[in-house]
Amino acid sequence: MLKTAFRNVRSKHPLIHNITNYVTVNDCANLLLACGASPIMADDPEEAAEITGICSGLNLNIGTLNSRTVPAMLAAGKRANELDHPVVLDPVGAGASRLRTETVLRLLEQVRFAVIRGNVSEIKTLASGSGTTQGVDADAADKLTEDTLEEAVALARAVAEQTGAVVAMTGVIDVVTDGKTAWCIRNGHPMMASVTGTGCQLSAMTAAFAAANPGRILEAAAAAVCTMGLAGEIARGRLSALDGNASYRNYIIDAVFRMTPEQLEKGARYEVR
Repeated sequence: MLKTAFRNVRSKHPLIHNITNYVTVNDCANLLLACGASPIMADDPEEAAEITGICSGLNLNIGTLNSRTVPAMLAAGKRANELDHPVVLDPVGAGASRLRTETVLRLLEQVRFAVIRGNVSEIKTLASGSGTTQGVDADAADKLTEDTLEEAVALARAVAEQTGAVVAMTGVIDVVTDGKTAWCIRNGHPMMASVTGTGCQLSAMTAAFAAANPGRILEAAAAAVCTMGLAGEIARGRLSALDGNASYRNYIIDAVFRMTPEQLEKGARYEVR
């Protein structure tokens, strides 16, 4: 199942439009290339919908909002919906400011999302319409552990039912659900938190997996999450005594580039509930 989803990305080479966080845009582009997809970035409202029209999927990330990107996101999202192309929402920092929270709620009202990928605090904000985050990171009170897993699964399921999207809630344990079936994924490494943008990269890659597997969005999102987590494990194993987080960032991209569908199938650690 996972290897089929990954193989489809490699064989179909989906072109993914990203209106995303400019802090991490280069890494998002390189990770898309590493997994077998192609990136394009266009955030001017004059061309956002047109560019979306030539793509197979759309990734909307609110990490660095401004007066130009919000209307561009809305235009691109509506065009993708018209074409029935999957749209991924990354509600970075939702709950940290009024602009972020209001923007993400507006997007949810006007755009149909295939996948929503965020941390626990961001997903809580979507559920309640307000919230708190530690900048763009999950609030310390929202850490997802074995003790809080059942509660986290229930939250993710509720937001999936509320929005009609597959919810990929990432943390120490990742939860991916369509409101019914839930994947609890245990791939990854704590050092991934030391690299800016691993979540942004995952959202971009999730759009590629969804675009290449349009009939199986839940499995596509789970495969993307497993791929990123496994890449983090492989990259950590490459580090020498002289390497730090900059090398680790590059090694994660390398691990995705070198990964095979069979390696993913073998290395993925998850349970389905």
